[in-house]
Amino acid sequence: MKFADLGLSDKLLQAVEAAGYTEPTPIQAQAIPPVLMMKDIIGIAQTGTGKTASFVLPMIDILASGRRRALMPRSLILAPTRELAAQVAENFEKYGKEHDLQLALLIGGVQMGDQVKALNEGVDVLIATPGRLMDLFERGKILLNGCELLVIDEADRMLDMGFIPDIEEICSKLPDQRQTLLFSATMPPPIKKLADKFLSNPKAIEVARPASTNVNIQQYKVLCTNRQKREALRYFLNNDNVQTAIVFANRKTTVRDLSKDLEKAGFAAGQIQGDMDQASRNKELARFKAGEITVLVASDVAARGLDVKDVSHVFNHDTPWHPDDYVHRVGRTGRAGAKGRAFTFVTPEDAEAIANVEKLTNQKIEVFKVSGGGSKQDDASGEEPKGDKPARKARRGGKSRDDAAQPERDDRSAKSRPGKPATDEKPAADERPAKADKPASKGRKPRKDSEPKAKAGEWEGPRPSFLDHSAT
Repeated sequence: MKFADLGLSDKLLQAVEAAGYTEPTPIQAQAIPPVLMMKDIIGIAQTGTGKTASFVLPMIDILASGRRRALMPRSLILAPTRELAAQVAENFEKYGKEHDLQLALLIGGVQMGDQVKALNEGVDVLIATPGRLMDLFERGKILLNGCELLVIDEADRMLDMGFIPDIEEICSKLPDQRQTLLFSATMPPPIKKLADKFLSNPKAIEVARPASTNVNIQQYKVLCTNRQKREALRYFLNNDNVQTAIVFANRKTTVRDLSKDLEKAGFAAGQIQGDMDQASRNKELARFKAGEITVLVASDVAARGLDVKDVSHVFNHDTPWHPDDYVHRVGRTGRAGAKGRAFTFVTPEDAEAIANVEKLTNQKIEVFKVSGGGSKQDDASGEEPKGDKPARKARRGGKSRDDAAQPERDDRSAKSRPGKPATDEKPAADERPAKADKPASKGRKPRKDSEPKAKAGEWEGPRPSFLDHSAT
């Protein structure tokens, strides 16, 4: 099937061809014709399947006729994040360059002045995040009773971010006679309830099983502890043929620290997270798309708004708290038919979270084990990879640290009173002095010249307890 078979106008087909596309993706082939027929749509599709163009293209033709009025947008597209809203705007600019359509982008992090000015001049397409739209509506800067077409994009993400009450409020302000398109990668019960309430006899389009992940993406989980995560990440960045990578973390502070750590380690890394203003986030995205940086560390605020070609790897530095986020994170790679690899670092505390991910996607994620010698192998045993560590050495004087300390405490409790020695007998030279607060170091034997010295960098202390943790 070709785009020409979908009923799009010749002018729009020229713009599509100029962008380098000739054949529609499955979601585009199934969604575009009914949208042009003014039907309501429920579209379930994975990220990276061309979902955005499946509503942008027919909207351009639908809005080609008609006139715009001040403060009254003719169509409204709701997106959960600034990045996703900007991505939709880019699609309109790319495909609608031969059409006289005015576009306005209402997102947080930027001044309202230019946004209000655009609304006053009249817009055909309004792309907004729910928070900023509600803010302007309450200020009386926008009227929604002239909106003929509503698109709710990434509805499940809206649910995760708590926007469903706002969406219900927005829908109540729109005309009853309108066309509504709802797109989502998953279809949890609250989204189904939302669709039943605000869509009229919708056509359901499902191009993939809900909550499934792209078959072009090789997915692995790496069993480790929190302290081992950064070392594991550097290992993969150096050894897994990484061209470009997005690293996701659950917290903004982790994003900042991890980005700085990777820069210190010599990687061309940048960051994008919610505390950055919109200009800074756009700048980092532009650097990543241009290849100036090859590793982008991001929080989930960007998980569904990044549309970057040829991302070879996705790393979940933290297992996502919400299983739906896993689908959208790994969807940043393997886009448009390309191959990709996704690694999720799983600590013992993440057992429930990763189990929820596997339950949602109905698949068992394969364990990727990094063995001690730096080699790598696929393994499904579930055992935590452990590197070789030097064995704990005996304490000089023939006793280990643990052997020397405990008997001494027992001896003090039997022979001494608080603050006063129970005997005039002096402690042996190889014992710690009987001091209640902390052992002193002057009872230690001096090193003999014949004793071998420890090698530089060799650990002589007790074995760290985190090496004995199991990730199973």
